[in-house]
Amino acid sequence: MIMKSCFSLGQIDYTRLIFNQTQEPNLYLYNTMIRGLVSNDCFDESIEFYNLMRIKGFLPNNFTFPFAFKACAMLLDFRLGVKMHTLVVKAGFDYDVFVKTALLSLYAKCGCFRNAHKVLDEIPEKNVVCWTVIISGYIGVGQYKEAIGVFRSLLEMGLRPDSFTLIRVLSACSQSADLNSGEWIHKYMVESGIGVNVFVGTALVDMYTKNANMDRARSIFDKMLEKDIVSWSAMIQGYASNGLPNEALELFHQMLGNNLIPDCYAMVGILSACGQLGALELGHWASSLIEKNEFLANPVLGTSLIDMYAKCGQMTSAWEVFKEMKDKDLVVWNAVMSGLAMNGHVKAIFGLFGQVEKFGIQPNGNTFMGLLCGCAHAGLVKDGRKYFNSMKESYYLTPTIEHYGCMADLLGRAGLLEEAYELINTMPMEANAIVWGALLSGCRVHRNTQMAELALEQLIELEPWNSSNYVLLSNIYSATHRWDDAEKVRSSMIERGIKKAPGYSWIEVDGVVHEFLVGDKSHPLSDKIYAKLGELSEKLRAEGYVPTTEFVLFDIEDEEKEHFLGCHSEKLAIAFALISTAPNHVIRVVKNLRVCGDCHEAIKLISKIMGREIIVRDNNRFHYFIEGFCSCKDYW
Repeated sequence: MIMKSCFSLGQIDYTRLIFNQTQEPNLYLYNTMIRGLVSNDCFDESIEFYNLMRIKGFLPNNFTFPFAFKACAMLLDFRLGVKMHTLVVKAGFDYDVFVKTALLSLYAKCGCFRNAHKVLDEIPEKNVVCWTVIISGYIGVGQYKEAIGVFRSLLEMGLRPDSFTLIRVLSACSQSADLNSGEWIHKYMVESGIGVNVFVGTALVDMYTKNANMDRARSIFDKMLEKDIVSWSAMIQGYASNGLPNEALELFHQMLGNNLIPDCYAMVGILSACGQLGALELGHWASSLIEKNEFLANPVLGTSLIDMYAKCGQMTSAWEVFKEMKDKDLVVWNAVMSGLAMNGHVKAIFGLFGQVEKFGIQPNGNTFMGLLCGCAHAGLVKDGRKYFNSMKESYYLTPTIEHYGCMADLLGRAGLLEEAYELINTMPMEANAIVWGALLSGCRVHRNTQMAELALEQLIELEPWNSSNYVLLSNIYSATHRWDDAEKVRSSMIERGIKKAPGYSWIEVDGVVHEFLVGDKSHPLSDKIYAKLGELSEKLRAEGYVPTTEFVLFDIEDEEKEHFLGCHSEKLAIAFALISTAPNHVIRVVKNLRVCGDCHEAIKLISKIMGREIIVRDNNRFHYFIEGFCSCKDYW
């Protein structure tokens, strides 16, 4: 009893001391030690006691095997497990349901499903626990389809799944993005009258968010009678990962209003939302809710904070977090390299990659994505080729379609369109929309309408619903004054029912995120914003600025084009910032689309005229505007 009590209190060393002072420990004491150590996740030590017990001549019984098998399963010690299985048969415990279930768990955990199913077949009365063990085993090795298939077999046997079974099979649907199976399981639960507790409810929320069905996820979340921090975190992360950062922020505030303290996953979700919106002040505030040391000691939290700062253009802060982190795994290194690439600090990326090699850390595909993106933003073709080729030659990594997309982008933007086209045609896999889109972007930069048409043919086949592809080609036609062709593209969009994605910009002022749409007049300060735009327009013209009307899609009069250009969402956001912030305040704008050439030129001049630092993050990269210059050097 004393030993059991000590184990329940986690006093493992004291329990071991008591055992060692026992002159002739019996089988009961050995079983107590094995069980207690397994319950406290001391699996290696439990196996040591099992071996010691065998050396002393004790034969394991039906109280020994379940915990000994669990230790083997957690350590993936398949060989010892097989030896124990032999002993089970010899000792006559092969018909004990608890021993069989533990043996079943061992084989499933080790991925030996042939043996697992054989053991399952030998169990005369198969209960839900047995089937759940098999389901969990398949999930553990990523065979989600098989896990869902076993769940169907369970139902065909007339068994009623318990909460744990439902949580596991819903997890399989989440991880495999199998919405159909998830909906079928949910329907079965409703029709069978199975109650939804907080754990099953959270699993359903997670399944729907992972399948991008946020309406269903929110409906279930709102109907849950009991919600714990895991439920809130699943919903917040779901909004953030599905591109709904405002909803994530709103729900996070609701969670705090319910006096819940954010956990690691809620924090990751909210920092991701802040990063998407470029909401630096909100990100600062959210991160202050958890002790700084937790960020520095937890690679997941630290990575999310680095990512938030990087996406808000605050690379200095991201770098400080990186330097102070206690445990830098490859994910942390990749996060800071990706942030540097995004912010245009390509030389720093090369330096970090050298450190990765120096410390003996094996880079992965994400490491090279950071390197290649950095090269693409800086136009470093030679370096890009070197790193791309070294993936296979030096690191034995097979480039993925994302790496080929980066190379196509790098070559296309550098004007090497023929080489980019050749790369795409010789890829070992079929090019996707990202790869062809990279080529089309290069065609836009260099106004190559012939190759742009080839790229668009492929894109329309792959993404007939994506308006941005049509718009890019139309802009190429407009830039070369091929108005009839531009009009045909527009007509094609109308015929197909495709609408141009609206350009949105977000800006944070005093911890509040403001959203602007092109030509937007819904903001409470709309009159003052447009007055400021008019004032800016006069100052820009005095500096020699002439609106670059070729960036407007339509063949209309230049005066009307200038009106469209003057109302782009990023200009509205900047005008709002100029009337709402102090002169030394850095203006940070996030845009969902690429910044057009005219806005790029105008913002350069605004930064000079107003003496303000302006940071704009579009869907391609960061632009740091200072004293009339941009960090991208007009290469984006």
